[in-house]
Amino acid sequence: MLWLKALHLIFMVTWFAGLFYLPRLYVYHVMSDDKISHERFKIMERKLFFGIMTPGMILTFVFGIWILISYDWTIYGHSGWLHLKLALLALLLIYHAMCGMWLLDFKHDRNRHSHVYFRWMNEVPVLFLVAIIILAVVKPF
Repeated sequence: MLWLKALHLIFMVTWFAGLFYLPRLYVYHVMSDDKISHERFKIMERKLFFGIMTPGMILTFVFGIWILISYDWTIYGHSGWLHLKLALLALLLIYHAMCGMWLLDFKHDRNRHSHVYFRWMNEVPVLFLVAIIILAVVKPF
């Protein structure tokens, strides 16, 4: 079980590294004004999303589900913290999908958002990370 938790955490860190960095790349992408920079950002964004973030997300869920299957549901089945954590993970999946939609917008040169918008969006994963870690470690309810 400890190996599963370690692998779950390793890939969660990988996923969150991408969630923290991709919106920052979007900020820089919006602020750039030459074609060479735009094309470079498109490559960086694509590689980060498909090469780091998405595999990190998938493996986080694989090991997380494996851990869930291993749980004694007579104990954890009624744990409010676990249900809230799973709900936050569902919302985080939506945020991940939004990052992918922004990626497509940039790829097709149809971004409609400002650098300020992406600066705010860059803070969203912090809120998820803090809440999920507190729920998983402290188990407040």
